[in-house]
Amino acid sequence: MQRNLLVIGATGQTGGHTARLLLERGHHVRTLVRRRDDAAALLAELGAEIVEGDVQHSLDRATQGIDALYFTYPILPGLMDATANVAQAAEDNGVKAIVNMSQKSARRESASNAARQHWVAERLLDRSPFAATHLRPTFFAEWLVNMWDGSGELRFPFADGRHAPIAASDQARVIAAILEEPTPHAGKIYPLYGPVELNHHEIAERMTRTLGRQVTYVPIELDEFEDILKKRDMSPHMIQHLLAVAVDYRNGIFAGTNDLVKSIGGIEPLDVESFVARNRAFYDAHTA
Repeated sequence: MQRNLLVIGATGQTGGHTARLLLERGHHVRTLVRRRDDAAALLAELGAEIVEGDVQHSLDRATQGIDALYFTYPILPGLMDATANVAQAAEDNGVKAIVNMSQKSARRESASNAARQHWVAERLLDRSPFAATHLRPTFFAEWLVNMWDGSGELRFPFADGRHAPIAASDQARVIAAILEEPTPHAGKIYPLYGPVELNHHEIAERMTRTLGRQVTYVPIELDEFEDILKKRDMSPHMIQHLLAVAVDYRNGIFAGTNDLVKSIGGIEPLDVESFVARNRAFYDAHTA
């Protein structure tokens, strides 16, 4: 059955995959984008309805006639206002369900300002009249692309902590399935993982085998990591979050595995080797 679905953040990692997947399945997909860039133009070519705006000013128009929506917000200040605006617009326009991208470390006592805000945002959506489902993924596999500096070294302050990297495309399978049939998932919190839990030494070994060149994990301390983040021009909000996340990672908050990608999304999730192979062109073009 065709549904009217809204994807907020449709030019981002999970949102883009979700919008394309829903279009392939024959749904009417509306996307809220901040500007009509190349990514938005591609979605329009695929059949998406594009609404240009943001979660502060454009939600009434974006949510009219929508059955269910996907909400994701970047690690930036403003999450609480954005969540409240989404919830109010959804209620005003009769949206029946929201899939909310939260964080694995979302909890009341988190040292991360962003993670605490995500926990409160979950509670706000839970008090709304529509069905809310919260996704708490561990570290995205895309972290291995976004933080790649071409040196062949993974310089992170994660000690011997472990996680099962999960690709954005696999998360999109879960998001799409819930948007298509929200009722069984109402009120649920789903931690999402890739198929194999690894430490970063093991991740580096798998990258080495796949790429045919040496990749090494170099454990560092928090102060060096902070310097790396500053050199990448990350915001103070993001840096505060990632430093707290690094401590959580060491303490096992991001560890674990489950079968939710397969049981809900209907597909086996990508392992590290498969993800790196899919992104081989990037690594080849960005290696010193």
